[in-house]
Amino acid sequence: MRTAWLAWLDRFPLGLLIIGALLLGLAPFMPEPHLWEKLKMLAAGALVRPIDIFDLLLHAALPVLLALKLIRQWDLRRPSR
Repeated sequence: MRTAWLAWLDRFPLGLLIIGALLLGLAPFMPEPHLWEKLKMLAAGALVRPIDIFDLLLHAALPVLLALKLIRQWDLRRPSR
């Protein structure tokens, strides 16, 4: 199971993940990005409506995938012990 998930993650092109993470993570650009707004709501304990939780998950999906892919690439390039 773990290797299938990692192989799925390896197939994502890094450039597209970077572009998607920036666009979806920062959209809408004005007055402030939704992801930042939802993270502030989460920290304040005000993230209670299902639509707000879904919005947080939607805007955070690609940045999280990008982080996982970068960690995976870093791990694969480390020399084995």
